[in-house]
Parts: sequence; structure tokens; C-alpha cells
Amino acid sequence: MSGSGAGYDLSTITYSPDGRLYQLEYAQKAVSESGTALGVHCKDGVILATEKLISSPMLVPSSGRQVHRVASHVAVAVAGIAADARQLVKRAAEECSGYKQNFSEPIPPKALAERLAGYLHAYTCYWYLRPFGASVLVAGYNQESQQHELWMAEPSGDVAQYRGAAAGKGTRSAKTEIEKGRFMDKTCREALPEIARVLHTVHDTSRDKPFALEMYWLCKESSWLAAAVPA
Repeated sequence: MSGSGAGYDLSTITYSPDGRLYQLEYAQKAVSESGTALGVHCKDGVILATEKLISSPMLVPSSGRQVHRVASHVAVAVAGIAADARQLVKRAAEECSGYKQNFSEPIPPKALAERLAGYLHAYTCYWYLRPFGASVLVAGYNQESQQHELWMAEPSGDVAQYRGAAAGKGTRSAKTEIEKGRFMDKTCREALPEIARVLHTVHDTSRDKPFALEMYWLCKESSWLAAAVPA
């Protein structure tokens, strides 16, 4: 993509004659070059899973996590530039604690996803900022509707609710496998091995670094709390 912007990629707010924002496309490309993150909406909960690429054999396993619990009822998974993703996780935690402090109730997953999307979008609207090179999946439990939800916010600020979503290098293959898996008809416990298989399938062992599988779930078995899947 180097040089393809012909000068229109010098600013986030400059459109090319054909209506493209090259800086935003570069951010999306950064996400597509990272390890795969996916979320699946099952009949009794939500699962988040990531392909955490191991950059060094000396890396401490607990560092560089890509799935985070930001509130008791919400977990987020990230894909993209690690430093950008870390700031989005921090922002998500701040939004959760701020909402709880202001309204004395847990933040609904939709509200959190839309606030994160607004934050992402703001970084595409000013010439002195650059878009975040990261996407974030939000899994949470809505206490008002008593429903589990899966959302995804992208670098452009786009946000939507999904039954299955993926971001990162293996997005296309992962989406195909998710569609075939019919996870809406399975419990989280039944879906776990299938989701692990999907991430192993999309991982290119000939080109990619070794990876660690990270999985969180939010379901009846976890008492509707966001928690790491027991080993």
C-alpha cells in the first residue's frame, strides 16, 4: 500500500477524489496483519478467543494479553497494534467504572461498545491525530434485558452487534468457520473445542510465529461473570 495515496494519505481528514480515507485504510490493514481475535454468541453465553502470537520464547505467558476483563460482566478482545489496543482496553475500563460511579449500575454492553466506537471515530476527524490500528470485540451481560451480547467496534468508528465476529489476519477464514459452526444452537461448553479448532485452522504455521490460545467466556456456567475459561 506504500505510496498508493498519491498525497491524499498525508492527513486523516483528506478524502481522495474517489471518496477514500487512506489513513483509515492503513489502520484497517494494521488490524488485518495481527493475530486473529473472534467472538461467538452461543445459546447460553458469549465466548471471546484470540490467537496471541508469541514474539519471543522469553516472553512471560501472562504478558501481552489480548483478552481482558474490564468489568465483572464485560470482557473485551483486541486485534491490531498492541500499543493502540492497550489504550482501548484502558478506555473501556474507564468507561465501565465511570458509568458505575455516575449511574450506580453496570454499563450495558451496547453503551460501552458505542462509547468505544465514538472514541475510535474521534481519532479519524482531526488532522493532528491518526486512527487507532486496532479493533475491539465486546462481550457482556445486559442486566436490564437479561441477555448476553456481542459487539465489535472498528478503527473507523463503525460498531454493530453480532452473533459471530472476527478481526485480524484470519478474519475471512474464521468468519466462514463460524457461519458453518451454527454456534447459536450450542452451549458455550460445547462450542469451546470448536472455537479452539477454528483458531488452529486459521493459524498459518509456515508463516506465523507460534501462538498461545486465550479464551474468556460469559455464561451461566461462569455465573454471568466475564472469566477466563478454565484450563
